[in-house]
Amino acid sequence: MSVLVHGARVLGGEPTDLLLRSGTIAEVGALAGTPAAEGATVLDARGLVALPGLVDLHTHLREPGREDAETVESGTRAAARGGYTAVFAMANTFPVADTAGVVEQVKRLGDEAGWAEVRPVGAVTVGLAGEQLAELGAMADSAAAVRVFSDDGHCVSDAVLMRRALEYVKAFDGVIAQHAQEPRLTEGAQMNEGTVSAVLGLRGWPSVAEEAVIARDVLLADHVGSRLHVCHVSTRGSVEIIRWAKQRGVQVTAEVTPHHLLLTDELVRGYDPVYKVNPPLRTQADVEALREGLADGTIDVVATDHAPHPVEAKDCEWSAAAMGMTGLETALSVVQHAVVDTGLLTWADVAQRMSAVPARIGRLAGHGTPLAAGEPANLVLLDPAARTVVDPEAMATSGRNSPFRGMELPGRVEATFLRGEPTVLDARLVERGPN
Repeated sequence: MSVLVHGARVLGGEPTDLLLRSGTIAEVGALAGTPAAEGATVLDARGLVALPGLVDLHTHLREPGREDAETVESGTRAAARGGYTAVFAMANTFPVADTAGVVEQVKRLGDEAGWAEVRPVGAVTVGLAGEQLAELGAMADSAAAVRVFSDDGHCVSDAVLMRRALEYVKAFDGVIAQHAQEPRLTEGAQMNEGTVSAVLGLRGWPSVAEEAVIARDVLLADHVGSRLHVCHVSTRGSVEIIRWAKQRGVQVTAEVTPHHLLLTDELVRGYDPVYKVNPPLRTQADVEALREGLADGTIDVVATDHAPHPVEAKDCEWSAAAMGMTGLETALSVVQHAVVDTGLLTWADVAQRMSAVPARIGRLAGHGTPLAAGEPANLVLLDPAARTVVDPEAMATSGRNSPFRGMELPGRVEATFLRGEPTVLDARLVERGPN
């Protein structure tokens, strides 16, 4: 199949054409009406922004074991609708992805679904229990070729175990992605510790519980000379620690979620469990610091932490509700709203933070590459002028726990291509054709 993408603004720049053929970008330039485009399906992409296919370093696909919340098929279909061509599937499944057999199963499910490339994340410890290292080498050598390891949902709180994990993954250029949460400081915590928690009478989750673990781990990573990735950074202090570590030359990268770039703990005043998440929504000052950290490169990537739950896990009282929010289908719109439309980032910056850099951190070949001739045809077409009211019931994900329900957000994904094949395509692009 050959496709001529006509008039797209690559990275928000001047309009141009892209010819997709045999899974690659065959040519870029003024191609409409030329022999090179003969026989190609023409898409009218005028007014649309073309970005490399997005890569999510932090997705919960739930399968195996929690298919009531999400499956690899439904989760990757949601990813495609959000503009993603690759996702890293977290290890907190049932059974836990702590062996070569389980990570290979997850990869196979992704291959069979075909909506996006799935790279499994291996657990750091057996059963996420934080007591014994998992089979890191076996997972790295498996058909899944795991390079990212995380106990996400649980902190590797034992400093000796964390040091051993960092040392171990150096042998195959792996990275430990830490869920920074000191367990003793967050025991029974329900939301951010601050004015709102005091008013509501909910046990607070102090910022220092995150910051203390990050401070320890950047020192450990520096000591052993290994790669550390910090999951879902949520506080101003965390940004400052990571900035300090990078200035020292520590091999540390960090991510921020779309919801932490936009939402605050003020939303918890209504006790709606859709706003219950780990780490918790913080203050407006934290939101501003996270945006600034993303803009100046202290925070390297935006990762969704897409965490679908069955309805009953959220449709209950606050204290009993599960933590987590969906995010794959709204991430690009939230980023546009929070940091592009506010002038903090350009579309070229977004391509780096949501495609090129996460692919590099995860050692994922074939994704995050420039939209240039000879490169893999993994790309997304976005209408930045569109505005959509978020309706979780209309989403592809099985989870309905979107914190953006009813919110009008800018930007709409019109097409996503994985290796040159459309996984999402608005038929109107084909029907109009160029003038």
